[in-house]
Amino acid sequence: MPEELKAKRMEIAHVLFIDIVGYSARLTDEQQALVDELNQIVRSSDEFNKAAAAGRLMKIPTGDGMALIFYNSPEQPVNCALEISRALRNSSDLPVRMGVHSGPVSAVTDLNDRTNAAGVGINVAQRVMDCGDTGHILLSQRVAEDLQQYSRWRPHLHDLGEVEVKHGERVHVFNFYTDDAGNSDLPKKLAKPNHRATTVPATTKAAKTQRPSICVLPFANMSGDPEQEYFSDGISEDIITDLSKISALHVVSRNTAFTFKGKAVDVGQVVSQLKVSHVVEGSVRKAAGRVRITAQLIDGANDSHIWAERYDRDLNDIFAIQDEISHAIVDALKVKLLPEEKKAIEQHGTENVDAYNLFLMLRWSVGRQGGDAGLAAAERALALNPDLAEAHAIKARILSEENRNDEAAREIDIALRLDSESYQVNRFAALLKFRQKQLEEAAAYWEKSLTLDEDNFGSPGMLVTVYTALGKHEAAQRAAKIALERCEKVLARDSNNGAAMGHSSVALAMLGQRERAKEWMDRALLVDPDNMTMRYNFVCALANYLKDKDAALEMLRPVFDRIGTGLINHAKVDPDFDSIRDDPRFKEMLAAAEARAASDSVLKSADKK
Repeated sequence: MPEELKAKRMEIAHVLFIDIVGYSARLTDEQQALVDELNQIVRSSDEFNKAAAAGRLMKIPTGDGMALIFYNSPEQPVNCALEISRALRNSSDLPVRMGVHSGPVSAVTDLNDRTNAAGVGINVAQRVMDCGDTGHILLSQRVAEDLQQYSRWRPHLHDLGEVEVKHGERVHVFNFYTDDAGNSDLPKKLAKPNHRATTVPATTKAAKTQRPSICVLPFANMSGDPEQEYFSDGISEDIITDLSKISALHVVSRNTAFTFKGKAVDVGQVVSQLKVSHVVEGSVRKAAGRVRITAQLIDGANDSHIWAERYDRDLNDIFAIQDEISHAIVDALKVKLLPEEKKAIEQHGTENVDAYNLFLMLRWSVGRQGGDAGLAAAERALALNPDLAEAHAIKARILSEENRNDEAAREIDIALRLDSESYQVNRFAALLKFRQKQLEEAAAYWEKSLTLDEDNFGSPGMLVTVYTALGKHEAAQRAAKIALERCEKVLARDSNNGAAMGHSSVALAMLGQRERAKEWMDRALLVDPDNMTMRYNFVCALANYLKDKDAALEMLRPVFDRIGTGLINHAKVDPDFDSIRDDPRFKEMLAAAEARAASDSVLKSADKK
C-alpha cells in the first residue's frame, strides 16, 4: 500500500456491490445520466438512509456503480438490494446487477482525507456480482448461510453452485429473488456446459455445504482456588472470540456456551441441543507464574477426539498458547484461513500479561461487584496497557453507574475508536446513550450488539423499549420477535433463566399476548422471586404494555428496596416508566431508594477512612 494511504483495522462488513450493465458502451453524457439515476434510486432506499443516519455506512463510487458497506448485519445489504430492485422495476429501465458478501474490510484515508476501502470483503462481493446479468441479486455462500437462519429469507435463496471467476478462483453463488425483486433467470455465465451448477433451493441443500459449527464449552478451573475462575472463564471467552473471526466456521456464542458452565456435560446432548458438528472442551490450571491448559476437539457425529493437546508453559506464553489452540482447531477441521483472518486471531488487546490478567479479572467481575473495586481494577489494567477497548468500556459502565456521565462518555468514545466491533463495547455504549436520553444513538449501538452475539436477548429487549419510545411501532415489533425467539432458545436449555423470562414477558406484552405475558411472570416469580432485574422488567411490561399501573407499582416496591445506584439512575430515565412516573407512590419509592443509596455511599466512604 502506498505510504500516503493510512488503513484502519480490518472489520467484518457486509458489502453490496452494484454496477450498471453495459456502461462502458454508452456515450459519456449517457454514462453520467445513468450514474445520476442510480445514485438517486440508492438514496431513496430506507435501509441506506437508516445506516447512513446511524453512521454505519460507507459508500464507495466505482465509476460504473458503487460499493455500499454496512456494518451491522448481512440483512442490511440484502434489504437495500431489494428496495433498489423494486424501485428499478417500478420506475426505470436502468440495467443494474448486484452482489452481496460479508468479509474483512478496512477503511483507507489518503492525505486529502478522501475515504476509500479495501479488503477481501469488497473483492468477493464484486466477483459474486460479476457472475450476474441485469436484474440479478447474487449472494456469496457465507451470506446465504447467515440468512438461512431466518425463515423469512429461506424461500428466496437458490443455490447456483460454484463459479470460476478471475485468476482461476471459484466462488459459491446463490441467486436471491422474490415475486417483485431480483431476476429468477439462470445467469448466462452459469449456463455454460462446463459449469457445475445446481438449482436446488438452499432450504434443501445437504449439510456438506454448510460451515462447520463449534461450541467451545467453558474450560474447567483446575487451580483448586475458586478465585481463579476468572482466568479459566477468560481463556474460554477469548478462544470463542478468536474462532468467531473465521468466516468458514460457525461458532456458538459465549452466552449460549456458558449455560453449560458447572454442569456435567454430555457431548451428545450439546451437539443435539445446539445443532453443532463439533465441541471443544478443556481445563486450565494457573499457579506460581505457570499455566497448564488442556484442550480437545470432539467430532459430534461419533464422539471421537479429532485433536487433543496439553500445554504446560510459563504464564508469559499465554498468548502463544491461545494462538496455537485456535490454529490447531482450524487445521483439524481442514478449514481455509484467509490471510486477514490469520492476522486477526493473532492480534491481542495487549501483549502485557499483567494487563491481560487484570483485564480478565475486571471482565469477570462486571455484574458481580463493580464500584470502587472495579474502577480501580480497570485503571490498573489501563495503566499497563491503555489500548484495552473493553477495559475502557467497563470503566465507562462503572462511571455511568455512579452518574459520572461526562467521564463515562470519554471512556466509551476511546473504546469505540479502539474496537468498534466488540460486543461489550457496543452494549455499554448503548446503555450510556440510553441513560443520557440519546435514544436514536442507543438504538444504533444495540442493533450492532444484536448482530455480534446471535443469542443475546438483552439488546433486542432494550430495542423494544427504545423503538416504542421513539414511536417506531414496526421496529419495536421486530425487536420483540427477535427477543422472544432468543429467550425461548435460552429457556429451552435453562428453564429457570430469570433474565430470559423477564425479557420474554416484555416482548409478549408488546406483541399483544397479554395472558401469556402474565403466565410467564407468575412462573418466573415462583422460580426466582429474588431476581430484582427480572422484576424490573416485569414492571416495564405491566406499566407500558399491559397498562396495569397498580400491579406495576406493587411489583416495583421490593425492587426499589434493594437495587443499587446504577439501576436507580436507569429508572429515572426509562421511558417504560413514564406512565407511573408522576404517581405519588412512585415518587415516594424513588426518593426512599435514593436516600438509602446515598447512606450506603457515606458508610462506604467512612469504612475507607
